[in-house]
Amino acid sequence: MKGDVLVIGGGIQGCATAYHLARQGASVILLEKDYAGRHASGVNAGGVRLLGRDMAEVPLSKASMEMWQTLDEELGHETGFRRQSVINIAADLTDMTTLRAREERMQAAGFTHERILSRAELLDRLPHVNPDCAGGAISEQDGYAIPYKSTSAFRLAAERHRAKVVEGEELLSLRRVGPAWLAQGHKNRYEAETVVNCAGAWADHIALMIGDNVPLSHAAPMLMITARMPHFAAPVVGAVSRQLSFKQFKNGTVLIGGGAKGFADRANNRTRLDYAKLASAARTTVEFFPIMRRASINRMWAGLEAYMPDNLPVIGPAANADRAFHAFGFSAHGFQMGPIVGQVMADLVLGGQSRFNLTPFRINRYDRKIL
Repeated sequence: MKGDVLVIGGGIQGCATAYHLARQGASVILLEKDYAGRHASGVNAGGVRLLGRDMAEVPLSKASMEMWQTLDEELGHETGFRRQSVINIAADLTDMTTLRAREERMQAAGFTHERILSRAELLDRLPHVNPDCAGGAISEQDGYAIPYKSTSAFRLAAERHRAKVVEGEELLSLRRVGPAWLAQGHKNRYEAETVVNCAGAWADHIALMIGDNVPLSHAAPMLMITARMPHFAAPVVGAVSRQLSFKQFKNGTVLIGGGAKGFADRANNRTRLDYAKLASAARTTVEFFPIMRRASINRMWAGLEAYMPDNLPVIGPAANADRAFHAFGFSAHGFQMGPIVGQVMADLVLGGQSRFNLTPFRINRYDRKIL
């Protein structure tokens, strides 16, 4: 099978890349070893968050947030996006000092989307929060989406533009022969002028096939969801210095995250839960929201996710090969950036450049400098 571009990985980054390439006329083949959205992109918390981003990510995240507002209409499929705002709670005055220092840095860089909340404002927005909390920070345009729906929306829109999505096809080898990349899967052989590595927790393996070495690790962030409860929280909630993340859906169920990690078995495509850490996450949630003592946990799960040492993704061209690009290592906060990353990768593939500064995300940023 031949195409202009071979995209490896069917998460939101890969599906968004396939969509943006195909809608501009490129012939795209997307390979996914399981099924689209099987891992991190289908089982994450669905936060569509600009709040609290690393400064290097803010320009990309802002552009992606603009895209989220009308993404359902653009793709022709529902993503489940809801603009609910996101609040990071300051547990104490130390957290408030952290928020004020960040506010100074953000405003100096020209970013004004984050606003500090006083204790009274926090209680007004979240009446059931622990009244001992000192305040917080809010981004009004943030919210959440449904991960599997969003990934599927990009996949279906890409297929509408004639991208070929091949599921259940693990890449076994990849090499460059003359002007083309030759890829061998379990079932078929593929050929393309350009390859894009969006392989998530397995992206370091693909990078090595391309010729790039990268210090990628992987883990299994865990989530749990409750039975239905009376509505008590409209915004998506996080915390400045504690592992807290949750949102209440319209049906009353509450999704609890926070970054606690289970056991990741990448070689066997499996995860296991760490119940002690889940119990700790539940206790933290109750500390911030005493009403959660009434909650009954309905389901718990974990997904395989890729992490970089600095928690910044790899986005950009390969360091040691022509016509190869990477988008991976989003370290549990890449879902919101999916729309813009797909556009950036299409711009790089088709035009050779991006309007964003991608220097902080280059794959060889850890290479030793030879003096």
